[in-house]
Amino acid sequence: MKFWKEMNLPNKLTIIRMALIPLFILCFYLPVRWWNIVAAVIFVAAYATDTFDGYYARKYNLVTDFGKLMDPMADKMLTTSALIMLVYKSMLSPIPALIIILREFVISGCRLVWAGKGNVVAANWIGKMKTVTQFIAIALILLHDPLVEAIGFPLDMIVLWISVVLAVWSMLDYIRKNNK
Repeated sequence: MKFWKEMNLPNKLTIIRMALIPLFILCFYLPVRWWNIVAAVIFVAAYATDTFDGYYARKYNLVTDFGKLMDPMADKMLTTSALIMLVYKSMLSPIPALIIILREFVISGCRLVWAGKGNVVAANWIGKMKTVTQFIAIALILLHDPLVEAIGFPLDMIVLWISVVLAVWSMLDYIRKNNK
């Protein structure tokens, strides 16, 4: 408990986000019709911790090495878990899921190489838009049936494919700008 008490709020939020992942996954096995709504609520709550912890850490100068490492890892764990579970439930084709997940491996590997050469690469606006559209797409896919009934077209898939395009674009942009 001493570890938790001494930790700053942004790092606590990162740990909470990681702790929400098993709970999110568990929702996919709930034997109730509204499991997807519970999963969507947990996913949105986890994403909200990501938005808030970064803002708070920068605003109050609470950026730590732990946060620099674990915050993006927690994001990748949450997104990857969601994509895999959506494919498992046949709510998502494996193709966009693979493109997004493979992009994360490529960028993570490149960042490790670049960091070894003293080049720390921050997210650019394309990468941030990719993250936002992925979040929106995953939340919308979880709510697909009531959403399509309400608006009459698959907004979730449109946003998903926008996020796939942004994922590939941001990967190519990162590599082009940082591969010196």
